[in-house]
Amino acid sequence: MADPSSYRPKPGQIPDSPGVYRFRDEHRRVIYVGKAKSLRQRLANYFQDLASLHPRTRTMVTTAASVEWTVVSTEVEALQLEYSWIKEYDPRFNVKYRDDKSYPYLAVTMNEEFPRVQVMRGHKKKGVRYFGPYGHAWAIRDTVDLLLRVFPVRTCSAGVFKNATRTGRPCLLGYIGKCSAPCVGRIEPEEHRELAEEFCDFMAGRTGTYLRRLEQRMRDAAEEMEYERAARLRDDIEALKKAMEKNAVVLADATDADLIAVAEDELEAAVQIFHVRGGRVRGQRGWVTDKVEDVTTAALVEHALQQLYGEETGDAVPKEVLVPALPDPVEPVQEWLTGRRGSNVSLRIPQRGDKKALMETVQRNAQQALALHKTKRASDLTTRSRALEEIADALDLDSAPLRIECYDISHLQGDDVVASMVVFEDGLQRKSEYRRFQIKGFAGQDDVRSMHEVITRRFRRYLAEKEKTGEWVEDGTEGALSDTAGLTDTGTDTDGGTVDGFKDDDGRPKKFAYPPQLVVVDGGQPQVAAAKRALDELGIDDIAVCGLAKRLEEVWLPEDDDPVVLPRSSEGLYLLQRVRDEAHRFAITYQRTKRAKRFRSSPLDDVPGLGETRKQALIKHFGSVKKLRSATIEQIQEVPGIGRKTAETIAVALAQAAPAAPAVNTATGEIMDDREDEAPETTADASGEPVAAGAPDDRRGQER
Repeated sequence: MADPSSYRPKPGQIPDSPGVYRFRDEHRRVIYVGKAKSLRQRLANYFQDLASLHPRTRTMVTTAASVEWTVVSTEVEALQLEYSWIKEYDPRFNVKYRDDKSYPYLAVTMNEEFPRVQVMRGHKKKGVRYFGPYGHAWAIRDTVDLLLRVFPVRTCSAGVFKNATRTGRPCLLGYIGKCSAPCVGRIEPEEHRELAEEFCDFMAGRTGTYLRRLEQRMRDAAEEMEYERAARLRDDIEALKKAMEKNAVVLADATDADLIAVAEDELEAAVQIFHVRGGRVRGQRGWVTDKVEDVTTAALVEHALQQLYGEETGDAVPKEVLVPALPDPVEPVQEWLTGRRGSNVSLRIPQRGDKKALMETVQRNAQQALALHKTKRASDLTTRSRALEEIADALDLDSAPLRIECYDISHLQGDDVVASMVVFEDGLQRKSEYRRFQIKGFAGQDDVRSMHEVITRRFRRYLAEKEKTGEWVEDGTEGALSDTAGLTDTGTDTDGGTVDGFKDDDGRPKKFAYPPQLVVVDGGQPQVAAAKRALDELGIDDIAVCGLAKRLEEVWLPEDDDPVVLPRSSEGLYLLQRVRDEAHRFAITYQRTKRAKRFRSSPLDDVPGLGETRKQALIKHFGSVKKLRSATIEQIQEVPGIGRKTAETIAVALAQAAPAAPAVNTATGEIMDDREDEAPETTADASGEPVAAGAPDDRRGQER
């Protein structure tokens, strides 16, 4: 625990102007980001007598080890910079509204030749029109199913569309009248686009004109005694009215507005948002957050506005935003929203009429969401706390291990040896700090040696970070820290992207810089001894190590001949099992990815300067690598983009590559060497999955 006076800026150092400030902990991790109209006045509030501070603010300033600030010109710039830094650094003491899902939208891909109606999540794309968000994807599908009768717009994927075009046969929706079948030319592209625009107009709330037009067409058909067409139009009208009933009118003046309500107690806050478009509730969403700082309702509203509109532009920001309390001051926030929309945005508290009544409904939803969340979380918090305490007691730790790292080794009969590192903080997964490793220090199958290498590499990075900040001055570690050449550690997030684990990212959370209180390895005595030996060699003696053996679920400690046996009903054992199983899942997923990539490899991969586009052009021209291998240099030059020098390089590379074994379908015994396949160096197993020639069929049993 740090004394705030140890890093308090000297009098006169802090400017009396708008700006954004950051508190950092001893590891240089950003733990809090804030903005202020006057940096001097705001920061002075943090360096009062600790007894006068709010408990959460007191925890923050005693956790911090330094503070820094950036001066900006206006409060609007401060608001924008604060939002950017909160998204970038993910500070633990800031209010962050989170739920466990991304909300689905009804999307119409107007950027395609034949627009498609579909469910979309995640970041919004240019040229796509969005409606929502909706609470559930099935709600979108129900609405679309009703509207396709009247607006038979394409809903199929690109693959289904191309296959229908190739075969000349539409999908089932085309046969039953719920798709106009542009794939087989039943409708021209311009007509289909007009149909999609009518669909968007209806979803945007312009329903009255279209319904009146359909009713007039129905009456005309009846007068002309075309009763079948009149009946179809009648059914279309009923379908549209049924779809409209799902979104009842709540504001009579066709208002576009978002209503935000907050329910809170001393520890947590729930936010509910109703999206009203054309006077109808088009979507609903909500968040629950821990109040890790002392904030008012107005501040919670401001944070919610940042979260909701921080990445939105144009019509995604409505003309009117109704809130229970106005931020103080309100002018910068309103100006920021106006800038995001590109036109004036009204931010206000509803005082009377339908809008106030609807706000009361949103408020009730927020209160119910908070009550439900607290009911669910009470048992979860108690269970996690008990699990961490049981682990601390069983392993004789000084305190509960708030950060646990677990390591596992995975390979297939000694090939593609990889390792994983997963992180649990406060008993919960921290996926942004997962890491994965390739074992390159040696070849072959040796789990103990692999574990020693991974632990060494991970904590060498940790010591290097401490050395950069001047925290590590232990003698004898210089040589260990300098040996980082050739390491290929990578990190991954939930989307599978990779980041450099050793990159100095100035406070971002994806680093090796934060030590755990407990290291768990998947294995028994040998693996635990290897991990402990690696830490001892680096001079680290303040991190506990244990192993969890799969067979009997025994917990092994370094230098102990007998394991620690936790009761089968122990929450601590259950948490260790979850950590171990997650490490195993993460490791084997990476190992399978590497194996699949290796099986898909081709001799063309080794040709210098030959990119993916030209490789595909070669395979498309010749049909297979085998036929390309037998081609002359002049024949290779016939491929667009391949000159004589490149053709000679390709011919030499293929001549030097070992000829592939015949491809065999192990289910039938059929020789498949002449198939039109871009990777004939592989065979197929009984399920049709490609495998290397000569590889065992029962790979699952050989994989660790």
